[in-house]
Amino acid sequence: MDRQKRNWLLLWIIALGIGNFILYTLLYSYLGGDAPNGSFQDGEYHLRGHFVWGSSGRSSGPVSRGVWLYSFVHSISIWPTIAAVLVSMLILARPHIIATMKSDSIVNGNTFVAICVTAIVLVTGASTLFFVLDFVQALSAIGSGGTYNAL
Repeated sequence: MDRQKRNWLLLWIIALGIGNFILYTLLYSYLGGDAPNGSFQDGEYHLRGHFVWGSSGRSSGPVSRGVWLYSFVHSISIWPTIAAVLVSMLILARPHIIATMKSDSIVNGNTFVAICVTAIVLVTGASTLFFVLDFVQALSAIGSGGTYNAL
């Protein structure tokens, strides 16, 4: 892939990632929270919003299973979105980073970019895994007739 096509692809990844984050933030605010902070009790799904209702947060009224599932999955999607946006920005900035970091630096520009990409992938990958495991645990508890409470 030539540089111009690659850069357009990276810019689209950044734009879509920012759009996903804005959509998540607007829906979090509109719904009053998200499912990973919410609960399932007595046959009702609740979302919980921290800083939407105050610093301690509070649960929303009951929401449908579909809204609850959507909210959980969208919450999971934020972590890979962050990774895609940051890695895309680093790739776009890579020539400038390499030019700025002189050869007498502790690490050269290529190494710096590689370390940053590795850190981003590890942290966001671990966060994604944590959210996915929490989602599986929640579905398991709900499926067995139990309760799920993020608190």
